[in-house]
Amino acid sequence: MKTSIIYTLGNEVYANITNRCDCNCTFCIRHNGSSVGDAQNLWYDREPSLEEILKAMDEFDFTPYKELVFCGYGEPTCALEVLLASAAHVKKRGVRIRLNTNGTGSLYNKKDIVPLLAEVVDTVSISLNAPDEKTYNEVTVPQLKGSFEAMCQFAATCRAYGISTIFTVVDVIGPEQIQKSQEFADHLGIPLRVRKYEGKTE
Repeated sequence: MKTSIIYTLGNEVYANITNRCDCNCTFCIRHNGSSVGDAQNLWYDREPSLEEILKAMDEFDFTPYKELVFCGYGEPTCALEVLLASAAHVKKRGVRIRLNTNGTGSLYNKKDIVPLLAEVVDTVSISLNAPDEKTYNEVTVPQLKGSFEAMCQFAATCRAYGISTIFTVVDVIGPEQIQKSQEFADHLGIPLRVRKYEGKTE
């Protein structure tokens, strides 16, 4: 079954550029199946080349959509060069860019990637997941030590560079953790959005 590079869900269009990820979130939709929205399969046997991604973007009509969201079955910043190049390519067509990320891209890439993102990304949506490091590690299951601190620093740096920055949590963490996450986000001066858990896909 062909893997989708570009797919839509509701009123949004997404770019699935990699399956690599440095976290293993307990609620991740990757655990639930291979399809999301109009994509029948988001798992790659072989990750797409930049040329293949650009071709898929060129063949897609972005006119009905307000933005392109980099969010597939992987962490986009794990394919940083492809992310930057493909975002710049489609941005030339007047398309706004949103990055959905776990926020550990600078840690993963061993450098501050925010200045690079600021050139092509309009909005960054960061998975906060939990209001403290202990709970974050339990929920997010990061591969890299110091991921919680790195994620918080990434968010603050994105905001400092003028990128529209938001935190998200998934409603499965429960009201108490959501409230604590709201307080934590307020402390950092970053808006929080509560996402509904999508459950299993077919």
